[in-house]
Amino acid sequence: MTIDSHQHFWFFDPVRDAWITDEMAVIRQDFLPADLEPVLKANGIDGCVAVQAAQSEDETLLLLKLAEAYSFIKGVVGWVDLQSEKVYDRLEYFSQYEELKGIRHIVQAEPDDFMTRPEFIRGVRQLAAFDLTYDILIYPTQLKAALQLVRAVPEVNFVIDHLAKPYIKDQKINTWSNFMVEIAKHPNVSCKVSGMVTEADWKNWKKEDFYPYLDVVFEHFGPDRLMFGSDWPVSLVAADYEQVKGMLEEYTKRWGDEVHRKVFGANAERFYNL
Repeated sequence: MTIDSHQHFWFFDPVRDAWITDEMAVIRQDFLPADLEPVLKANGIDGCVAVQAAQSEDETLLLLKLAEAYSFIKGVVGWVDLQSEKVYDRLEYFSQYEELKGIRHIVQAEPDDFMTRPEFIRGVRQLAAFDLTYDILIYPTQLKAALQLVRAVPEVNFVIDHLAKPYIKDQKINTWSNFMVEIAKHPNVSCKVSGMVTEADWKNWKKEDFYPYLDVVFEHFGPDRLMFGSDWPVSLVAADYEQVKGMLEEYTKRWGDEVHRKVFGANAERFYNL
């Protein structure tokens, strides 16, 4: 299968979704499976992984309901309160849903040391009992804490969303690169090649802007731990679906068909047990 490992659905709520600023007005609307399905078909994508965009169990249940209704949604990365003393019970409740493959917290909105809190580490550790993965959504300033987390919980499989949002627009790479190289040394960590266009100059990016960052993750994570994600519909503020997919396809040409097969599907299938 060809898989988009990272996209979102939502019923737009101006209060909950206040992160969508005026300059992102193009995504201030509902985005649902009926909107995405023809886009996936037009781009040769067989299925996708729906990832939470709000911190609530209601959001998780919505995504699971959509996955039951639409066969092209192959898996869900939801949310539970990983710091709760009842996290095991909540994970046990959600284990009835075969489509739930992983959990994510919007850590980019938290303090830089959030992932080093004992209660958070304890919660992440519980994921192993249910064969669930964890998506790490952070900014580069939080990479140090991410490194501590993956060291502390080797029994859980992690994936870095959006390459940890490097400062592509400002062409800053060194500190980000140093931490990514260290994180990549841990075999339980993968990386999503996603969300890059929104870290670049939205109106004036060119594909070469991304190559230095792609060089780092392809060299250090290798072709078995990278997966394509569109970050649709957030990506629409800077590019259409075809542009996002096409940029990565062009880059991977140098690596050959087998690497393309892995990055555009096989790795996501294996990681999320789709």
